[in-house]
Amino acid sequence: MLSYRHAFHAGNHADVLKHVVLIQLLRYLGQKETPYMYIDTHSGAGVYALDTGFANKSREYETGIAKLWDRKDLPEPVAEYMQLIKDMNPAGKMRYYPGSPYCADQVAREQDRIRLFELHPSDGKLLEDNFRKLEEHAAAQGQRSGRGKRVMITKDDGFVGLKSLLPPPSRRGLVLIDPPYEVKDDYRRVKDTLADALTRFPTGTYAVWYPVLQRMESRELPDKLKRLQGKDWLNVTLSIGAPSPDGFGLHSSGMFVVNPPWTLEPMLRDMMPFLVSALGRDGQAKFTLESGAPVTGMRAPRKV
Repeated sequence: MLSYRHAFHAGNHADVLKHVVLIQLLRYLGQKETPYMYIDTHSGAGVYALDTGFANKSREYETGIAKLWDRKDLPEPVAEYMQLIKDMNPAGKMRYYPGSPYCADQVAREQDRIRLFELHPSDGKLLEDNFRKLEEHAAAQGQRSGRGKRVMITKDDGFVGLKSLLPPPSRRGLVLIDPPYEVKDDYRRVKDTLADALTRFPTGTYAVWYPVLQRMESRELPDKLKRLQGKDWLNVTLSIGAPSPDGFGLHSSGMFVVNPPWTLEPMLRDMMPFLVSALGRDGQAKFTLESGAPVTGMRAPRKV
């Protein structure tokens, strides 16, 4: 199915959680001079207009970045994320939102490599167009972006294409797995893809975004990922409130990270109460944070 368009959800509370975590993971990898590879299995369009089209119709960004735009008390990781957004909106008006590919492009260094997959034909074309415009803008500013070699875009199924890229030449990398979850099979493919990736590149860092829904497949996914062979993991969720009475809409989402950096858990422990307070819509807003080794391993999960 190819009906899903992320523009409907651009900048919402789930994007806040996903992209704050993503930026911090990339920053950690960038602390060493050795290059890394960032792989995005479901890239979307890369950049989204909030004042037109799908995003303006759904206005989901009002549950996320709109609530943070004028805040002066942002924790450092959230402030860095919001500054990236404001840098692409120099006029001061909230018009554009960066997807994961743009966030990665802004954080990555010249020596790092970015590999983007997008199967949807419309979003795949938009992704190419957006990166072409970024390169043209850099050239107009007299800058050598090097994006032609550093960024590669493939219009294909990222679940399948990921295999050919692992392990990366530098043996350092981050993989973001963020499918639409339109169909139940996406949950199975996430688990199977991650299990396979860990056999090819066991030392890589993997981040899986997932919606927290009532459907069984959504509830069971984190526990299935915890059972993957021999790897440390971290699982964080953000709920902005109680589910709506009609059952529609996304009120909660999570990021499951395999081989997380040691800095991630304390950062989230400090940051998540702020996001609950800033984005929560009722008294049932909350976060969960747990980490551990596989449930069959020596160390049991611990919750924060």
